[in-house]
Amino acid sequence: MDIDQYFSSRRTVRRYTSKEVEPALLTRMLDEAAHAPNTGNMQLYSVIVTRSEEGKKRLAPLHFNQPSVTGCSVLLTFCIDVNRFNLWCKEGEADAAFDNLQMFLAGAIDASIFAQQFNTIAEMNGLGCCYLGTTAYNAPRIAEELKLPDGVVPLITLTVGYPDGESPLSDRLPVEAIIHEGEYRQYTGSQIREIYATQEARDDSRRFIAENGKSTLAQVFAEVRYPRATNEAFSKTLQEYLDATYLNRQK
Repeated sequence: MDIDQYFSSRRTVRRYTSKEVEPALLTRMLDEAAHAPNTGNMQLYSVIVTRSEEGKKRLAPLHFNQPSVTGCSVLLTFCIDVNRFNLWCKEGEADAAFDNLQMFLAGAIDASIFAQQFNTIAEMNGLGCCYLGTTAYNAPRIAEELKLPDGVVPLITLTVGYPDGESPLSDRLPVEAIIHEGEYRQYTGSQIREIYATQEARDDSRRFIAENGKSTLAQVFAEVRYPRATNEAFSKTLQEYLDATYLNRQK
């Protein structure tokens, strides 16, 4: 496999064949992914594997019924997990302090790196994956469905399976737009327009603008796809869930 070619042309896969991802292969890939970097070698994460059709169907509404949820071979929910480490500290008569924002971020970073490491390994084994950005939206209900204890927070969901056909290549901003040498460089209006020009000129972008009755692609993102009211409502739900089950919960 050409490594440069793989990374420059990798694609999100949302449609899968009926071929099963064998349990032994999945376990091997997760074991390899667990060698990713993590905070203090504590591995503050866990992954819930959902294979059954019933399980995927129960989770599907919590991911807004995206077809890849029920169409995939296996659904993986990557979680922040300080519960396991807290129990170990308790067994070792140690005063653990992990119910705070600092360690929440540590767990979120660890789980994200673990998930991405798995994603790369899976794709290198001929599988396709799709990240679902809906996990945090319905975290309380997903946690209930997966029977997550306090200290375990669902963060990322990945659908995994063998690709059915070739998926389109997503566009990306020019790399110069995201690199800042030495210190952050604030953008001018003209630079911003240039950075997003290619994305705005795409046929599908123009279609999204027309279909939603907007005049710019930015309006589609900010006012239709991720509107303030929706963001704030989901944020409130997530904050209440974290306050009740994670933050400041240690006795």
